[in-house]
Amino acid sequence: MSKEAVFTMKLESSLREGFIAAAKASHRPASQVMRELMREYIQRQDASRAYDEYLARKVEKGRQSIRAGEGVDNEDVEKLFRERRAKQAGKK
Repeated sequence: MSKEAVFTMKLESSLREGFIAAAKASHRPASQVMRELMREYIQRQDASRAYDEYLARKVEKGRQSIRAGEGVDNEDVEKLFRERRAKQAGKK
Protein backbone atom coordinates (compact mmCIF):
# COMPACT_ATOMS: atom_id res chain seq x y z
CA MET A 1 0.00 0.00 0.00
CA SER A 2 1.55 3.30 -1.02
CA LYS A 3 1.80 6.00 1.58
CA GLU A 4 1.10 9.33 -0.05
CA ALA A 5 -0.55 11.40 2.68
CA VAL A 6 1.07 13.16 5.60
CA PHE A 7 -0.82 13.50 8.88
CA THR A 8 0.31 16.17 11.32
CA MET A 9 -1.06 16.51 14.82
CA LYS A 10 -0.38 18.44 17.99
CA LEU A 11 0.01 16.60 21.28
CA GLU A 12 1.71 16.86 24.61
CA SER A 13 5.43 16.13 24.47
CA SER A 14 5.10 13.55 27.26
CA LEU A 15 2.47 11.67 25.26
CA ARG A 16 4.68 11.75 22.16
CA GLU A 17 7.73 10.56 24.10
CA GLY A 18 5.78 7.76 25.75
CA PHE A 19 4.32 6.66 22.43
CA ILE A 20 7.69 6.68 20.66
CA ALA A 21 9.23 4.70 23.53
CA ALA A 22 6.41 2.13 23.47
CA ALA A 23 6.73 1.74 19.69
CA LYS A 24 10.49 1.27 19.98
CA ALA A 25 10.02 -1.28 22.76
CA SER A 26 7.83 -3.32 20.42
CA HIS A 27 10.41 -2.94 17.64
CA ARG A 28 7.97 -1.17 15.35
CA PRO A 29 8.01 2.26 13.75
CA ALA A 30 5.64 4.76 15.36
CA SER A 31 4.02 5.40 11.97
CA GLN A 32 3.14 1.71 11.64
CA VAL A 33 1.58 1.70 15.11
CA MET A 34 -0.40 4.86 14.27
CA ARG A 35 -1.73 3.29 11.07
CA GLU A 36 -2.83 0.24 13.07
CA LEU A 37 -4.54 2.43 15.66
CA MET A 38 -6.31 4.37 12.93
CA ARG A 39 -7.51 1.17 11.24
CA GLU A 40 -8.77 -0.21 14.56
CA TYR A 41 -10.57 3.06 15.28
CA ILE A 42 -12.25 2.97 11.87
CA GLN A 43 -13.33 -0.66 12.45
CA ARG A 44 -14.79 0.21 15.88
CA GLN A 45 -16.66 3.17 14.41
CA ASP A 46 -18.00 1.03 11.56
CA ALA A 47 -19.13 -1.65 14.02
CA SER A 48 -20.76 0.94 16.24
CA ARG A 49 -22.55 2.52 13.29
CA ALA A 50 -23.68 -0.90 12.05
CA TYR A 51 -25.05 -1.76 15.49
CA ASP A 52 -26.86 1.57 15.73
CA GLU A 53 -28.44 0.93 12.32
CA TYR A 54 -29.40 -2.62 13.35
CA LEU A 55 -30.96 -1.32 16.55
CA ALA A 56 -32.87 1.41 14.71
CA ARG A 57 -34.26 -1.18 12.27
CA LYS A 58 -35.26 -3.43 15.16
CA VAL A 59 -37.01 -0.58 17.00
CA GLU A 60 -38.82 0.47 13.83
CA LYS A 61 -39.93 -3.12 13.21
CA GLY A 62 -41.34 -3.22 16.74
CA ARG A 63 -43.13 0.09 16.23
CA GLN A 64 -44.65 -1.18 12.98
CA SER A 65 -45.80 -4.30 14.82
CA ILE A 66 -47.48 -2.19 17.48
CA ARG A 67 -49.14 0.05 14.86
CA ALA A 68 -50.43 -3.08 13.12
CA GLY A 69 -51.98 -4.25 16.38
CA GLU A 70 -49.61 -7.20 16.69
CA GLY A 71 -48.05 -6.07 19.96
CA VAL A 72 -48.68 -7.63 23.36
CA ASP A 73 -49.78 -5.41 26.21
CA ASN A 74 -47.22 -5.03 29.00
CA GLU A 75 -49.70 -6.22 31.62
CA ASP A 76 -50.22 -9.45 29.65
CA VAL A 77 -46.46 -9.99 29.37
CA GLU A 78 -45.99 -9.36 33.11
CA LYS A 79 -48.80 -11.83 33.89
CA LEU A 80 -47.33 -14.47 31.59
CA PHE A 81 -43.88 -14.24 33.17
CA ARG A 82 -45.29 -14.08 36.68
CA GLU A 83 -47.04 -17.38 35.95
CA ARG A 84 -43.85 -18.86 34.48
CA ARG A 85 -41.80 -17.80 37.52
CA ALA A 86 -44.38 -19.30 39.85
CA LYS A 87 -44.39 -22.54 37.89
CA GLN A 88 -40.57 -22.70 37.97
CA ALA A 89 -40.52 -21.96 41.70
CA GLY A 90 -42.93 -24.86 42.28
CA LYS A 91 -40.63 -27.33 40.45
CA LYS A 92 -37.73 -26.83 42.86
